[in-house]
Amino acid sequence: MQVSATFLALDTLKTQCLIIPTFSSSSKGDTFNHIDLKSKGTLSKAAKKIKNIADPSTCSLLTDINNIAAQRILVVGLGKASDLNTKKYAAGIANAIKAAKAAGATEASIACGEDVSFIKEAVISASETNYVFDDCKSTKSTAKPLAKLRFVMSERKNVKAASKAADQGLAIANGMTLAKTLGNLPGNICTPSYLADAASDLARGKRKLKTTILSEAQMKNLAWALYCLYHAALVSPPSLIVMEYKGGKANQKPIALVGKGLTFDAGGISIKPGAGMDEMKYDMCGAASVFGAMQACVELELPINVVGVIPSSENLPDGDANKPGDIVTSMSGQTIEILNTDAEGRLILCDALTYTERFEPAAVIDIATLTGACIVALGDQASGLMANDDKLADELLEAGQSSGDRAWRLPIWDEYQSQLDSNFADMANIGGPKAGSITAACFLARYTKKFKWAHLDIAGTAWKQGAAKGATGRPVPLLMEFLMKRARVI
Repeated sequence: MQVSATFLALDTLKTQCLIIPTFSSSSKGDTFNHIDLKSKGTLSKAAKKIKNIADPSTCSLLTDINNIAAQRILVVGLGKASDLNTKKYAAGIANAIKAAKAAGATEASIACGEDVSFIKEAVISASETNYVFDDCKSTKSTAKPLAKLRFVMSERKNVKAASKAADQGLAIANGMTLAKTLGNLPGNICTPSYLADAASDLARGKRKLKTTILSEAQMKNLAWALYCLYHAALVSPPSLIVMEYKGGKANQKPIALVGKGLTFDAGGISIKPGAGMDEMKYDMCGAASVFGAMQACVELELPINVVGVIPSSENLPDGDANKPGDIVTSMSGQTIEILNTDAEGRLILCDALTYTERFEPAAVIDIATLTGACIVALGDQASGLMANDDKLADELLEAGQSSGDRAWRLPIWDEYQSQLDSNFADMANIGGPKAGSITAACFLARYTKKFKWAHLDIAGTAWKQGAAKGATGRPVPLLMEFLMKRARVI
């Protein structure tokens, strides 16, 4: 999809579809009134035939509008202007783009007035309406995507800012598309080796991005006992993927993104129930979000240094697999009693966090579909956030609020740590039935004492279930909002 911003008279604008955001007030908004004036009242006359035309989720195709060059006019309701936020605007634009495509339009223009606030989110929302995953179908979708989206400003002085916001939105949208596609691929295609190849492909020809793949043999040379033992029996070999984006100054400490890359998680010896197990291909969505963020950084040429670290493997039952009661030694030297082999994500993440120390990061954010308990606590609306640094946590919460990709902070008080006590090792890998998301984060916290760290549990937000089943691309918007603010480009 191509995006652009321009300053043109709305009545003379030639477009297949002109989208007009409208608010539930007597004035309806400056843009609506301007076009109504140019149409000699035929716009408001047509609007009167539609009940509650400005209500949220309402999108109305209006015809017989005089003196307007646009082939179609879509009025999208956004409710009260005072209640407008990122999510409501994005939902309204999504409705409008779907209606435009249903009417046969392959390009559209949005009348923005003077406001550039939500352009980034509008591009992301429009891109999501284009997304179709048919990679594994013999018959491909014949639906025509929206090829061009233009933002029409009422003031020439706002075009530059609007163009910048549109470009940022497109980069984030493209990152989300990559994350969604990786997540939606089945486990027999998207293996650890596939992810490693995808990381190498992402870096190919890009001067600022370097990818390094550590093999199992290299991990053994690092004395990475836990990682190697855990994956000893797997047919698809594990890998550690390291992507280094160098867009900032040479001496600038990087932000490290650590993504859980379990390409399929059957639970190991502690096998999961069969119902819904197909969705465990999404257990690598943390890794997918790191891919998406790295691609967006490259596309935007973001002036910041970012390291992506992805431990990738499968978790399947096998005669040589880890057993409940086994004790292993992590890369940090700490020993772990494995009480449940289905609590595997934290086992590969803890060593990846230790490995990340070598980059001397300014901050580390790990992203993982870590616990079902997070779904119980927060549902599918917010990702769980836990951190050992209040400022970093506040930055991520603000980024989530600004982008509409929200998170909610949970505590990791020292009092929870005792739930991980083991009679036989330094710690157990699970903390019992209470506060499962928190004790999982407490486990990871034991490997983050040398840097500022935050943990995003995206078990409830990384994919949708039911008829709309599919990866969401979250939390790429949150991560990019955070990185862009750190880079001072927004």
